[in-house]
Amino acid sequence: MSTRPSIAIVGAGDLGGALASALARRDVAGDVRLLDETAEIAIGKALDIQQAAAVEGFRTRVLGARDLLPAAGAHVIVLADSAGAQAEWQGETGLALLKRLATLNERAILVCAGAEQRGLIVRGVGELHIAGGRLIGSAPGALASAVRALVALEAEGSARDVALALVGVPPDGTVVSWSEATIAGTPLARRLDPTGLRRVMARLPYLWPPGPFGLAVAAADACAAVVTGSQRLLHCFVSIDADVGPRGRIAAMPVALGPSGVVRIVMPGLSAREQVLFENALAIG
Repeated sequence: MSTRPSIAIVGAGDLGGALASALARRDVAGDVRLLDETAEIAIGKALDIQQAAAVEGFRTRVLGARDLLPAAGAHVIVLADSAGAQAEWQGETGLALLKRLATLNERAILVCAGAEQRGLIVRGVGELHIAGGRLIGSAPGALASAVRALVALEAEGSARDVALALVGVPPDGTVVSWSEATIAGTPLARRLDPTGLRRVMARLPYLWPPGPFGLAVAAADACAAVVTGSQRLLHCFVSIDADVGPRGRIAAMPVALGPSGVVRIVMPGLSAREQVLFENALAIG
């Protein structure tokens, strides 16, 4: 058995399968365990990914299984989407699953990868009393990537050069810190005129929910940060503390992640208007 960290993905739907593939190719875990009641789909996807190891050179083992027991020893457990229902885990079914996983493995960091799973995090922290630093949602990372791409398109540049932070409750309560955003180190206002910025802002609500591939990449980023201890800043749904807003509210925030989960929450600089929008998003959400 590998001494490298293991990651369990619950749900072998489009999101779960894409995530297993992304994690295998990053080669940050000893094994990735793809778990789904529809075992033939989980096992089939795991075999397809594993067959690429010899060509692509990754060492991660990808395994498929029906029950949840392989999640017991995982360092990270990700809630994705059911292969049978082709839907994210949420509602009462999702809450029951989250409770079972939190009990089965009391140390693992729990990552909700779906765009519709913020409510599950709210209930996990509030009703199941799971520590806020242990339960996160990775979907805001996909939204941040989409916003960067949209800004780059409008500015006729590269998304790699766009640096920005977002907070709040997507989609309607998304607040981007435009006052701190930069393109290739230059303040965004110098590269993007007010008309272009208004076009970007008008399209923000339509970027949510992100698709399975974008969600998978965001979840893979979060898992990699946890198992490697990189503390790279990512956008995640987290339980905020009193320094940010009402304690216990679940919002998208820039965070640093490590083996223990949330290491720190970073509040970006917001203009007066952005601060009001953020506070309103927390109050409503």
